[in-house]
Amino acid sequence: MTVSPPAPRTSTGEDVVDLYLRHIGSGRAVMGRVMGGMAEIGSEGPWIHADDGRRFLDFGGYGVFLLGHRHPAVVEAVHRQIDTHPLASRVFLEPVAARAAKALATHTPPGLDFVHFVNSGAEATEAALKLARAHGRTAVITTRHGFHGKTLGALSVTANDTYQDPFRPLLPDVTQVGHDDPAGLEQALTAHRDRAVVILEPVQGEGGVRIPRPGYLRRVAELCRTYGALLVVDEIQTGMGRLGTWWGVDAEGVRPDIMLVGKGLSGGVVPIAAMVATAEAYDPFGRDPYLHTSTFGASPIACAAALATVTAMEREDTVARAAALGARVLDGVRKICAPYQDGLVREVRGRGLLIGIEFTREQAVGDLLLEMISRGVLVNHSLNATRVLRLTPPAVVDDAELELFLTTFTEGLRSTAARIPV
Repeated sequence: MTVSPPAPRTSTGEDVVDLYLRHIGSGRAVMGRVMGGMAEIGSEGPWIHADDGRRFLDFGGYGVFLLGHRHPAVVEAVHRQIDTHPLASRVFLEPVAARAAKALATHTPPGLDFVHFVNSGAEATEAALKLARAHGRTAVITTRHGFHGKTLGALSVTANDTYQDPFRPLLPDVTQVGHDDPAGLEQALTAHRDRAVVILEPVQGEGGVRIPRPGYLRRVAELCRTYGALLVVDEIQTGMGRLGTWWGVDAEGVRPDIMLVGKGLSGGVVPIAAMVATAEAYDPFGRDPYLHTSTFGASPIACAAALATVTAMEREDTVARAAALGARVLDGVRKICAPYQDGLVREVRGRGLLIGIEFTREQAVGDLLLEMISRGVLVNHSLNATRVLRLTPPAVVDDAELELFLTTFTEGLRSTAARIPV
């Protein structure tokens, strides 16, 4: 991979903070100051460059950068599309979207052949909820701690009062059940027979990397068939190889009616997401292409990125690399956390390159996140699990970079543990 130097520094971190204060919001500006006040101005592979000359190993990124930053094949495809036809008139057929849909459908579970491209994961959730309503499924069943976005419909199924309360009333007839709780799901389905849509994640990401017991997804699919419910599986964070398989449902051979795709589909270059459905589920949108539309949905530039992403993943065997690297990261993190088990650390869990460290004290997450940043490594917090630090590294991390992360994590955790009593 060709590495470009960071762009020249044109403004100080404080200048950017001031701009945020005056034009974007004080909350984000304060967060920026807490993180060190620097601005990110460049990236490549697993690295992000800041305007103060430092670079940071990106083990965060919220699931977007499985291919790393600025993957050359994706960047080249986007440049080529910009030079030819970046946005479409939407009057004629557009071939890049068609080819991207075919490429994606090649890897989806059998029968999930129809692709509706959108611009973000939340938009994919909105499309799925609307499609379910077109089938008369107006009762929605979601899982506690689940996260599906923050637009109004998506927020209705994102089970977190902190985000929901300022915007109530939300969609009516939404029921929350426990994740990995088939009995609770069956009870809810019994009350909404033949008019429910169930939406869940195979592994809850923002919920703190909650991994269900084996057989859970298969049982969910069986219950949906029994009670006439549509099944929507949100693979926005877990899909596209993040778990070491193309999709989280692959582990149990489950085929949902609708699947949501995002984050990794972008190749880390141009935002794009998708709702993928079976022919039967997709029929209302397939018959009337104006039933649900978006000006920038399925834009040629975004679809060029998606097509190049799928192609690069095939060529580089990214899914297998994610599985192998994820096992090494998880093993290393568990060994580092072992001395703190039953003290500051409650549990380390993960699948592929989605790994969570649950602490006994909420303070430890913020403290360790800042410790890692001060040492040049980025990690994630979890929006629906405030005691869980989350790792979503790219599959392009090499041995030296993995060793750097593990060494930094060891030092950061030691420093955090020394300050937080348990």
